[in-house]
Amino acid sequence: MRQLLERLAAGWFRRRTRRFKSWMQHPDKVQQLLFARLIEQGKNTAFGRQHRFDSIRSADQYREQVPIRTYEQLFPWIERSLQGEADVLWPGRVSWFAKSSGTTNDRSKFIPITPVNLTDCHYAAGRDVLGWYFQNTPESRMLSGRTLSIGGSHQVSVQGPHARCGDLSAVILANLPRPFRLLQTPPNEIALIADYEEKLERMVRYLPQVNITAVAGVPTWTLILFERILRENHQTHLRAIWPLFEVFFHGGVSFVPYRDLFRSMCPELRFMEIYNASEGFLALQNDLSDSSLLLMLDHGIYFEFVPLNELENEHPQAVGIESLQRGAVYAPVLSTNSGLWRYLIGDTVRIESLQPLKIRIVGRTQHFINAFGEELMVENVEQALAQAMERTGARVSEYMGAPIFLEREQAGGHEWVIEFSRQPDSLDQFVEEFDRALQQVNTDYEAKRTGDLALRRPRLHVVPPGTFYSWMKERGKLGGQNKVPRLSNERRHVEQILERVEPLQSI
Repeated sequence: MRQLLERLAAGWFRRRTRRFKSWMQHPDKVQQLLFARLIEQGKNTAFGRQHRFDSIRSADQYREQVPIRTYEQLFPWIERSLQGEADVLWPGRVSWFAKSSGTTNDRSKFIPITPVNLTDCHYAAGRDVLGWYFQNTPESRMLSGRTLSIGGSHQVSVQGPHARCGDLSAVILANLPRPFRLLQTPPNEIALIADYEEKLERMVRYLPQVNITAVAGVPTWTLILFERILRENHQTHLRAIWPLFEVFFHGGVSFVPYRDLFRSMCPELRFMEIYNASEGFLALQNDLSDSSLLLMLDHGIYFEFVPLNELENEHPQAVGIESLQRGAVYAPVLSTNSGLWRYLIGDTVRIESLQPLKIRIVGRTQHFINAFGEELMVENVEQALAQAMERTGARVSEYMGAPIFLEREQAGGHEWVIEFSRQPDSLDQFVEEFDRALQQVNTDYEAKRTGDLALRRPRLHVVPPGTFYSWMKERGKLGGQNKVPRLSNERRHVEQILERVEPLQSI
């Protein structure tokens, strides 16, 4: 009977994928209908009245009347919602906010989460993740056990008495529909503990007793949990603890540095990437053999895209999905059913396919090094690290890079702080392979490295295991949506780490 129920439920999830076919073939029509619906719903809000939504008849008119905004520029409107004012960005009073530090500064962000955003975006897309997973793996037994969700915490917002806030994962868990609670673990009294280290200890004790078949989370924090569970149970393989564990749904950071580490813990494990930000569920991997992500076009998000060469302009110009070019890199701009209007989310994506519309996340709009015109993106670094690890047998668990600025009669360069889970036999060879690979994947970097004219050989510091964890803890950034800032065009973060620890080795 149990297996019959599993097959019926998996079949129901798979049937959801059938409705994707129409908008996969006609993405522009789906987005046009969604755009009109969002404008209609927002026209009587304070934001809609100020920007004359009632007069908007086209996307071009929308772009003329509503400027693109960053979080800081939109915050005065969000703050009014935090204080309990109704009908500011979206109809009604907003009770929930996803709290995120972002990856470009230390200030907390409070992203509004409306009921329709939860149901029609986050939860609907969650069902679609399962639908596509079962479409790819008809033999799956995932529903025979529980899905481990590593959530954050939630609390009454100090910004206002009417608002509750927490990591996106915590907001989702706190409002999770009853049927999904039957699939989820740990219980909320553990999952929503505010102190991350206390929650980690509770999960390490509780989870080995649960039949876990799937895990959803950010690779960084999931890896820390897995390592602790294996160590506490004197095991080296996750299947020894959870015999039916089959899939890891991951997102939030690039998976490239983590894939081999997860494989070493569970060689049979499948991986499926999701792009679920605080601002909305943007995309998912609908084909496990193709790492690009299918854009979610009918989940309450109207998409625009800013070409990278426009980002430096005071008023950058965006294009709709009908004007995208395959292979080009853009910064997504979102208008959502939580009241974010022409919001620059801060990520950069490359268009991998136009029909269906598929993307790949390549970095952050402020998460790069371009001190010398090298335009080094996170994706370049991930590819180069992967090549260096393959050629030297090393495993990188955490890293961070920053520029070394020009000095008198000396070229500039890049300085890297790396935490290895397996250190290479020769650090010099690792640096050589890393530098060579960077030149292969980034022609601007290669040009600047030629003859050491503008960029000298990279400088690298190896720091002890746990360094990045301790640094994030000191900053109050453990768990949830918090991520290590990988690249920066200034040196503040790298210098903070090097001031607090003595490198094991420098070269």
